[in-house]
Amino acid sequence: MGAIEDVYADIDTDEVSEEEFREAVEEKVEQMGGLADEETAAMLLAHELNEGEVETIADIEPGMDEVKFIGKVMHVGELRTFERDEANEDGRVINVEVADETDRVRLAFWDEQAVSIDDGQLDVGDVLRIKGRPKDGYNGLEVSVDKAEPDEDVEIDVHPGGTATIDSLRMGESDVDCKGVVLDTDEARTFDRDDGSEGRVANLTLGDETGRIRVTLWDDRADRAAELSAGAVVEVVDGYVREREGSLELHVGDRGAVEELDEEDVTFDPETEPIDGLELDTYADIGGVVRSAEETRTFDRDDGSEGQVRNVRIQDDTGDIRVALWGPKADMDVHPGDEVFVADAEIQDGWQDDLEASAGWQSSVIVLEDGASAPSGDSGDTTSENSGATGLDAFADGDSDADTDDADAAADAGSSTASEDAGAVEMTEFTGTVVQTGDPVILDDGTETVSVQTGANVQLGEEVTVRGHRDGDTLDADELF
Repeated sequence: MGAIEDVYADIDTDEVSEEEFREAVEEKVEQMGGLADEETAAMLLAHELNEGEVETIADIEPGMDEVKFIGKVMHVGELRTFERDEANEDGRVINVEVADETDRVRLAFWDEQAVSIDDGQLDVGDVLRIKGRPKDGYNGLEVSVDKAEPDEDVEIDVHPGGTATIDSLRMGESDVDCKGVVLDTDEARTFDRDDGSEGRVANLTLGDETGRIRVTLWDDRADRAAELSAGAVVEVVDGYVREREGSLELHVGDRGAVEELDEEDVTFDPETEPIDGLELDTYADIGGVVRSAEETRTFDRDDGSEGQVRNVRIQDDTGDIRVALWGPKADMDVHPGDEVFVADAEIQDGWQDDLEASAGWQSSVIVLEDGASAPSGDSGDTTSENSGATGLDAFADGDSDADTDDADAAADAGSSTASEDAGAVEMTEFTGTVVQTGDPVILDDGTETVSVQTGANVQLGEEVTVRGHRDGDTLDADELF
């Protein structure tokens, strides 16, 4: 073969035929005025054709101008229509989720492509060669597709459907099935929507052998949290993944469900940070044996509502720390000698410059077993029983009174840290017309305007509904539809 044929054979593309490539090489030689021979011109064109190609989906980044990659179709969404500002006809879009062995990403197909997919031209399990423009969308990384073609010769070792593990969940996924152990639940809370209706929301924490995740249950599904107890094995069916305050959450709406299973092969193995290594103003997972537990204290918040807090001291092999249990967590059945795991505790300044951990609405508190062994060290390895022989006698050093004083101090602090229920009254829905795009998005419903923090792409004049936590005229969107 000649130089042009050799270079073309090394190009992994169906975008141009060999004849078109040869013609382009001749044009390139002419353009360069004899400064390049056919082989050099062919190599320059090959570089242009391969530009933007990535090895895996995990290599795609929002800042790239254009990417080319291969993925297997995992899920095909529903066709949606929207109004364009500068056209008389509606636009159409359909989202498709593709994956390879490294990651998954959401694709956006527009107009004629979207209609073809809706007509059945694409199936789950198809492998596609994709060219498009990546960006940060409302649901995370998204690729707006310019071109996509099937490739029947490529094998990708990922399997659509089935049950996901917690560590495999990715922002923007939908139709998620995920098994796990219920670690913690809270009570359903109500909030007022702008249309006058009442919404409801509840949370539970789910764990498996790969990690844990907060599950948010909406409206009719919110009652499910109260029906489950810690230790139950469940499967979330048709959930969808969102991000809140930097962490992924699994949401369950009208289409989803949480089903209890008669299985024992799902386990949760908590990983904790040493207490002596905790740092101020961070969130940490801590665990150990309860050294002391005080009575629940009530206090008045600045808004006139009543809150409650209970202080317990937890010790591991490296040290001990006071943990404040706020709101419903103050009523938990936790006693000296219990082994507990506290997830997402906020590490704060405590009494007399000591660190303390705050377990509010965002935290999970799990009693791992009754009568847990005392931590190693001076305390020995005595096993406690419910009779009150905790095996922690070596720590009877008078800290009990200090803990009581700490609880009083925390109660006097009022709303500075006792805000576990704050999200209940601030959760809302707002429907309005987009009067400003960008960051933030401004919505107007005819009577008021709201500034919405969201990464979603919206159009001027488009009517949208957002659901999230509202503070005055600002709304931090969990969902936009």
